Amino acid sequence: MIRKYLKMLGFVALAGLANSAVASDLLDQNYRSLAGKTEINLNKTYAGKVLLVVNTASKCGFTPQYEGLEALQQKYASRGFSVLGFPSNDFKGQEPGSEAQIQEFCTLTYGVKFPMFEKVHVIGDQATPLYQSLTRETGHAPGWNFHKYLINRKGEVVADFPSKVTPDDPALVAAIERELQAGR
Repeated sequence: MIRKYLKMLGFVALAGLANSAVASDLLDQNYRSLAGKTEINLNKTYAGKVLLVVNTASKCGFTPQYEGLEALQQKYASRGFSVLGFPSNDFKGQEPGSEAQIQEFCTLTYGVKFPMFEKVHVIGDQATPLYQSLTRETGHAPGWNFHKYLINRKGEVVADFPSKVTPDDPALVAAIERELQAGR
């Protein structure tokens, strides 16, 4: 009886690992950090966290959202949350600077400490694999800078929010809190 029970537990554990691997495929990608040359595997680094993936730009009407995104990072980081910023020049050339210039701007102007990654394409055929997957899973490509995708602890996209939704928007905050609660 004990042997049969242990086999069953092993099967359940393996099934759980298989489901986890399927869900985390979205994040099983490497991106270079904006601050350095380090390649970061999103799945290994952020596994089990609630994530808000945002395409950013320094010369956009929505650029002040950096401040609110950093506030979210500070408020929820201890509960397993992180904002991940991906600068992009895809919308009217509103992120023309080098990665070093972007890093300096974000840090000095808005005090950004949340993880920022290499400059990427987020729309069209040149979109990075992450943004291709986010678009495919939600049916929504970013329509402009500061489009937000919420990813749960299992690595699944659970919501997306257009640029005009600010980081302090009650619907966005409620969705983040719901996902943080769900993972407990």
